[in-house]
Amino acid sequence: MKSMQKGFTLIELMIVVAIIAILAAIAIPAYQDYLIRTQVSEGAVLADGAKTAVAEFFSNTGRMPAANQSVGLATPHSITGSYVGSVTVGTNGLITVKYGTDGGAAGTGAKANSKIVGNTLLLSAQTNTGSISWACKSASVDKKYLPTSCR
Repeated sequence: MKSMQKGFTLIELMIVVAIIAILAAIAIPAYQDYLIRTQVSEGAVLADGAKTAVAEFFSNTGRMPAANQSVGLATPHSITGSYVGSVTVGTNGLITVKYGTDGGAAGTGAKANSKIVGNTLLLSAQTNTGSISWACKSASVDKKYLPTSCR
C-alpha cells in the first residue's frame, strides 16, 4: 500500500510568500499615506478652536483680528499637538497651522512625518454680509494629504 504524503510543497510555499510580498508592497505605502493624512487632520482640528474665536471676534467687533491674543487664544506655540508645532491667528484672521517642531515646548510637533515637517496649512476667513466661510489651502502640503475640505 502506498502512503500519501500530506503537507505543502516548496513551490506552494514560495507562491504564498510571493502573494504576501505583493500585498505588502501595495498596502504599506497606502497605510503610510493614511497616517500622514491623519497627522494633517490634527492641524485642522486644532484650527477649529481658532476659527470659532475668529468668528466670535468678527461677530462682536465687525472686523478681523490680527493676533492670537486679540481673540483670547493662547500664544501660537501653546496651541500644539503631537504633529503640530503652532497655530497662529494673523492679519485679517488668517489661521496658520505649522507642522513639526516650531520652537515651542519640547516634544510638540515632534512626531510629525518628515513629509509634512515645516509645512503649513492656511485657513482664511471670507466674509459675506456678516457671515463667515473658510477657505483652506496649502502650498507646501501635498494635496493627497490634505483633508477633503481643503482639496
